[in-house]
Amino acid sequence: MTAPSPAADRPDGTDRARRTDRPRRTDRLPHTGRPRGTGRPDRIDDTDRTADQDGRTGLHRLPPPRPALDAHTWKEIAHLLLNLPVAVFGFVYAFTVLVAGGILSLTAIGLPLLAFCLLGARQLGKLERARARRLLGVRVEEPSPLPLAKGGGPVQRLWMALKDPVGWRTLLYDAIRLPWGVLTFCTVLTSLFVLWPVLPYLARGMANADRAMVRGLLSPSDELERRIAELESDRGIVVDTAAADLRRIERDLHDGAQARLVNLAMGLGLAKEKLLEDPDTAAAMVDEAHGEVKLALQELRDLARGIHPAVLTDRGLDAALSSVASRCTVPVAVTVDLPARPAAAIEGIAYFTVSELLQNISKHSGARTASVEVWRAEDRLLIQVRDDGRGGARLDAGGGMRGLAERLGAVDGLFAVDSPAGGPTVVTAKLPWRDRTA
Repeated sequence: MTAPSPAADRPDGTDRARRTDRPRRTDRLPHTGRPRGTGRPDRIDDTDRTADQDGRTGLHRLPPPRPALDAHTWKEIAHLLLNLPVAVFGFVYAFTVLVAGGILSLTAIGLPLLAFCLLGARQLGKLERARARRLLGVRVEEPSPLPLAKGGGPVQRLWMALKDPVGWRTLLYDAIRLPWGVLTFCTVLTSLFVLWPVLPYLARGMANADRAMVRGLLSPSDELERRIAELESDRGIVVDTAAADLRRIERDLHDGAQARLVNLAMGLGLAKEKLLEDPDTAAAMVDEAHGEVKLALQELRDLARGIHPAVLTDRGLDAALSSVASRCTVPVAVTVDLPARPAAAIEGIAYFTVSELLQNISKHSGARTASVEVWRAEDRLLIQVRDDGRGGARLDAGGGMRGLAERLGAVDGLFAVDSPAGGPTVVTAKLPWRDRTA
């Protein structure tokens, strides 16, 4: 009798050795390579998963959608597409103005019409600057308005409008923009459908050309306008300063030397009357008049020194500033290092600047020592005045420091004050160097 087969005890009648669908047991954990029973298995992180429950891949999730072109590029594209209608309108305006103005200039209404159209061109330029500022980010300052209210009569106002460089540059801008507007419009419109991969590069290049044209033709000549404004301001300062100096000289003459000379004339008249009757009294009166003459001469010398000291004319800044420093109540060290003497006007401004600064030190600083340095640096004459006083000097309106700054500004000079509370005070002045002609 044979032994029962092990397969006979199994319901499915399969043999253990013949079953191959059962997974084989291994001695290592999946994904880790570590043997079983050797401690805590390594952590299986999310990167080992091949798929989520919904079947999507966890390792390669798509980024959030975003536009292919940024907002700045779209603004440039919008500007380039608007070039065509704006250029057409500007070209028609410029062509009409030039043709109509040229033909009608033979009549009485031609020049006024041209002047009015130039004023209109200014407004077109203003709109173009606003468009470039909004879409291209070009910061172009607005030109100064025409001072028609100060132009005098109608003929002067007409001439001012006709020679307006801003209006003529705007007409030139409008006249040359038509071919460029057609080119930019067609290129961008075609690139939107055909050449869109290179559209950002094309838009940036053409937008840069637009920026250059706006800056070149629609921006004001900043340096020229700034210089004109400075000259107008400086002219007013020079006129006011000259008027103030004349009033000061007149006041000093009236209150000082003139009064003494009047008293001298009266005293000599009384001495003449008493010459025969009382010679001793007449001699005393003449002696008193002699003293008045000396005082009057001294006041005249001081007044002349205030206008232009003789020592400055004869010996230059070194001797003149040393003379001013000797009259200061504070010990002052003067250093003048100049290879030659500057022009007389620059020399005089430097002298009076130092003189007034030393007077301020004597009256207000409470300093114990001070110093004055004058030297030349390339095309500038530099002045530096220091003191160890209490500080607190400011360029307040109406003050002496403000007046000095305005006087130096009238000749393209600079004036800077560094005076913290408690001191020290350092005042630096720069004047343009001009060689002495004689």
